[in-house]
Amino acid sequence: MMDEGLTTDDSAGSSNVVTRFFKGLGIRYQSLLDRSTPHTKGRWVFAFVLVLLFILRILFAQGWYIITYALGIYHLNLFIAFLTPKIDPALDYEDDGLDLPTRSTQEFRPFIRRLPEFKFWLGIVKSTVIGLICTMFDCFNIPVFWPILVMYFITLFCITMKRQIKHMIKYRYIPFTHGKPKYQASAPPS
Repeated sequence: MMDEGLTTDDSAGSSNVVTRFFKGLGIRYQSLLDRSTPHTKGRWVFAFVLVLLFILRILFAQGWYIITYALGIYHLNLFIAFLTPKIDPALDYEDDGLDLPTRSTQEFRPFIRRLPEFKFWLGIVKSTVIGLICTMFDCFNIPVFWPILVMYFITLFCITMKRQIKHMIKYRYIPFTHGKPKYQASAPPS
């Protein structure tokens, strides 16, 4: 009887320690993400270095082409979600006003992405880290004729981007803010 009570307390105590450890780890991870949010250029440099590290790993190891292909398709999927508006104008059937306003009487609807920039970056970083980890195990190094995968990826990229660009032209939206005019309130005359 006495031993059962000690075992239950010990397992509850160890469970509590594990729970606190992972909770603390989650808090540190979220704190790191929160601190990195305003540093857009630094985050993207970090992501670029990770992807470059992954590419160098693949080139020097001469393998893991399936992992590379899957990672490329996932990054393409993230990029398309980043370019796509949150509210698809093709599904907006109100008074056939599917494009951006051209007159001052029309409603202004700003471009809101389906996948925000921060989540796009985070998805690329997480997937690249997972890809790097997968290259550490030989079980993921499936032999494949890699030029076929490159050809498939280029074909998929061209078809997908063609469709996305047609969508952007048809509904007249530009997902990038670089080069767009910035309006400032004029100072009142003194």
